[in-house]
Amino acid sequence: QLQASGGGLVQTGGSLRLSCAPSRNIFRISDMGWYRQAPGKERELVASIPSIGSTHYADSVQGRFTISRDNAKKTVYLQMNSLKPEDTAVYYCKAGITWRMGVPHTYYWGQGTLVTVSS
Repeated sequence: QLQASGGGLVQTGGSLRLSCAPSRNIFRISDMGWYRQAPGKERELVASIPSIGSTHYADSVQGRFTISRDNAKKTVYLQMNSLKPEDTAVYYCKAGITWRMGVPHTYYWGQGTLVTVSS
């Protein structure tokens, strides 16, 4: 239901921008967020952005990553700067999708995109 893109291989200190959007037409997106899962570790929240309100960042990425959204395109972005080897992980987006007016939203995960930061 959600397609994530933008991952890749980058050197320490480099930047990447991830994007995530629905794969087909929907009515509305509510809360959106990015998570990551490194090998052997649990999935963790990286950043989130509600439909209304403030963004939230994990302490480990505060000041380096920026989450944003384009409501017209129903897309969420994650700008990642000053990347470190410990940022290496599969990054997943998650969003609350409302398929049509009057129907409660349901949360979906994207398929994941691999970010590898070389030292």
